[in-house]
Amino acid sequence: MKVKLSRPICFFDLETTGAKVGKDRIVEIAILRVDTNNQESQKVWRINPEMEISPQAFKVHGISNKMIEKEPNFAHYSNEIYQFIKGCDLAGFNAIKFDIPILVEELIRADIDFDFSQIRMIDSQVIYHKKEPRNLSAALKFYCNKNLENAHSALDDTIATFEVFKAQLDKYDDLEPNMDFLSEYTKRNNNLDFAGKIRIDADNDAIFAFGKYTGQKVVEVFKSDKGYYSWIMKGDFPEYTKKIFTKLKLSLIND
Repeated sequence: MKVKLSRPICFFDLETTGAKVGKDRIVEIAILRVDTNNQESQKVWRINPEMEISPQAFKVHGISNKMIEKEPNFAHYSNEIYQFIKGCDLAGFNAIKFDIPILVEELIRADIDFDFSQIRMIDSQVIYHKKEPRNLSAALKFYCNKNLENAHSALDDTIATFEVFKAQLDKYDDLEPNMDFLSEYTKRNNNLDFAGKIRIDADNDAIFAFGKYTGQKVVEVFKSDKGYYSWIMKGDFPEYTKKIFTKLKLSLIND
């Protein structure tokens, strides 16, 4: 791989019960880890999500509740998964918008404190959409002249993403083989959280990206509307979003 790694990078893909970040759970996770010496290792976990898999999700990945009813839950595997990705940057296809937020939620439920602000995230889908807007199967065909035979198998999708990423680096001379550059290049927006509820403004302050206070600074709103933070904590927001709001709320106390 062209990129000179200062720390390992983990390419991963999830199969889930559905598409809602704050609600749905992981049923399968596959991780391909590339160490700084370019040594590769792979792991796959099948997980009992302890909730029903939606018909729409089943049509995508073909994993039924019956197939995973005897598997352990995410909490059982959480430390093993955490240790495998600890100290690594993360990469995937549509990872920043979906896979990473889902993984964050699962780790929070399992009481694993993973500081995602300290890692770099690469999304091959963003590179692809900026260069050749289509899906993973088309990307594999375009960049590698290969067919994705088993689409939506987590491991096959993960390996395909890794192959696409390497081919993208070979194809585009303006893609610097540098993790900081690639992380910045694949960044979708200036969101502070994965759900896009909190953004950074020109002053580098957190602002609301939803509701009646859209565009207003979070800390200032929390000062003027004492009940708004409590309303957020009781609302149907992802746990990671609530965690960021809590940090902002606590900053008022520390000032």
